[in-house]
Amino acid sequence: MKRFIAVACAALFTATSACAQQSSDEKSKQSAVPAAEQAKPVAAEAAQVAQAAPASDKLYTVVDGYKVDANTMEGFRTWRAAACDRCHGANQEGLVGPSLVNSLKVLTYDEFKTTVTDGRLEKGMVSFKENPIVMKNIDKLYAYLKGRSDGAITRAKVEEIK
Repeated sequence: MKRFIAVACAALFTATSACAQQSSDEKSKQSAVPAAEQAKPVAAEAAQVAQAAPASDKLYTVVDGYKVDANTMEGFRTWRAAACDRCHGANQEGLVGPSLVNSLKVLTYDEFKTTVTDGRLEKGMVSFKENPIVMKNIDKLYAYLKGRSDGAITRAKVEEIK
């Protein structure tokens, strides 16, 4: 998935850079088709990467909006054990801390991991790098919260798929 995002971004960057490099005279004489043509191979590679990704690469599996796979369930348990709800609210929609439902729409996995690991003391977010439960399950916590943010998990409290 990370490769897909990187390749897609590269396609956008290629198209944007090609357009920016044209002089204003050239722009009036030429269409943006050459830039789009340059981006096609990169976009095609992104599509191939997306298709090639096995189903097991999915972050989470959700049934009926609240039944989740074992890893995502462990992410929910980690959420509860770390008492994240004290700041982010029981439904991850914010309290004194921001809404994670909204934040995970824009935060990358790496930004999420850095924030959880190092904290943001200036904003009141503590570091969890000394918390073995959180650090052991950070990928699972991300999967749970990303499922909530994506709208696949429709309620905060989940059950494991049986």
